[in-house]
Amino acid sequence: MDPCPFVRVLVGNLALRMPVAPPAAGAGAGVHPSTSPCHCKIRLGKMPAQLVPAPLAPSDGCEQAPASGALAAAFHLSKADLEWFNGKPSLFSSRGEATLKVAVYAGRKGSTCGVSSGRLLGKATIPLDLKGAEAKPAVLHSGWISIGKRAGKGGPAAAELSLTVRAEPDPRFVFEFDGEPECSPQVLQVRGSMKQPMFTCKFGCRSNSDLRRPGMQPEAPGKERKGWSVTVHDLSGSPVAMASMVTPFVPSPGTDRVSRSNPGAWLILRPAGDGAWEPWARLECWRERGGAGASDSLGYRFDLLLPGVDHAVPLADSSISSSKGGKFAIDLTAAQPLSRGGTPGCSPRGSGDFSNWPLGNYRGFVMSAAVQGEGKCSKPAVEVGVAHIGCAEDAAAFVALAAAVDLSMDACRLFSHRLRKELSHPQADLLR
Repeated sequence: MDPCPFVRVLVGNLALRMPVAPPAAGAGAGVHPSTSPCHCKIRLGKMPAQLVPAPLAPSDGCEQAPASGALAAAFHLSKADLEWFNGKPSLFSSRGEATLKVAVYAGRKGSTCGVSSGRLLGKATIPLDLKGAEAKPAVLHSGWISIGKRAGKGGPAAAELSLTVRAEPDPRFVFEFDGEPECSPQVLQVRGSMKQPMFTCKFGCRSNSDLRRPGMQPEAPGKERKGWSVTVHDLSGSPVAMASMVTPFVPSPGTDRVSRSNPGAWLILRPAGDGAWEPWARLECWRERGGAGASDSLGYRFDLLLPGVDHAVPLADSSISSSKGGKFAIDLTAAQPLSRGGTPGCSPRGSGDFSNWPLGNYRGFVMSAAVQGEGKCSKPAVEVGVAHIGCAEDAAAFVALAAAVDLSMDACRLFSHRLRKELSHPQADLLR
C-alpha cells in the first residue's frame, strides 16, 4: 500500500508582549493584558480559523522567544492543498502565497454572530514556504513579530507576538467506499487519480438478537434500532474487521431521539484466530439537540480497548452536523507538546519520554472519516496516518469504524422518520 502525501503545519510557543502603557487610541484602546485575557485567531490560507489563548510574557526587554512547548494550532494539508499553495499566482487568485494570518484580541475567546469577541489589538501576516514540506520537516518561523503600530514618536512600542511555525510530513493512507455502508460496498484505496479495490463490506441486521442492556426496555415494541453489523473482508474473502452494534439505539422516554444519557454503541472487532473476534474499540453515538437556529448533530465518543488495561481509553469526543455532515476525527496532535526546538513530541525526531503515555502507540493524527448528513448519499472517505497501519487488518479496523459512524447517522435519526429499506429489513446473520 502506498500512502498519499500530507503535511501538517504546527503553531506553538505562543506568547504576547504588550507595551507598558496601552495605546491612547485605536484598536485595543483602554485594554491592558494585566486585567484582561487575550486570544488569537489563526488562519492558514482558505482553511478554517482556529481560536487559541495567547499567554502573556513579561516586558523585560528580553529578545529571546519563549519556548513553553505548548502547541496552539494545527493545520492538515492534503496534496491538493499543497498544489494550490504552490501553484502560480494570478491576478484573481492568491494561490502560491501560503500565509499564516494571526489576529490578536483582548478578551476571552469566542464569537457572536460570526464576529470574534474581544477588542482587536493587532494583526500579523507570516509568509510560509511549503515547497518540499512533504519530504522533510522544517521550521518556517520562530521568534517575535510586531502585531500593531507604535503610537507616535515617544509613545509605547507596538505589541509583539512570539510563535513557532513548523511544517512536517504526515503521510496517510486514503480509502473510499464506493457505495453506502448498508449496501455492502467495495472499499477502494485512493492515491492521486488511481483507485484500486482493497476491501469488501457486508452489512447485516440480526433482528432476532436481544442486545439490550439488562433491565432496559424500549418505549414501545419495535421502537429501537438494533443488531446492525458490518464485516470487512480482504480481497481473498477472509474477514479482517467488524463493527457490531452491541447496544440498541432507543429513543429516550417521551421523545423520538437518542439521548446522550442513553447512547447506542458499537464494538469494533478484530480477528483473534480460529474464527474468534476480540474487541479493539467502542463507539457510542447519540443525537444532540441544536441551539437556536441550529440543526441537530450526531454526538460521538470513541474509546480504545487496550490489552491488559482494565478501563477504556478515551480518544475522541465531539459531534457532526446531522444536516450538513462533517468529519469524525481521532487527532491527538493537540495533546502533545512542541519541544523547545519546535519538534512535536509525537514525531520520531522528538526527545520526549513516552513511557507513561496513556494512549499506547496512538499519537498525532490517527484517522478521519468524512460522512454526509441525513438523507444524503454517503460514501465515507477515510484517512489514516501511516504510523497507525502495520498491516491490512489495521486499515480494515478503521474502515469498519468509519462504517459504524456513517450508520450511526441513520441510527440516531428521529424515530418519527422512517429508515430506508436496506436498514429496516432483516438480513442475513453475519456472524456465521
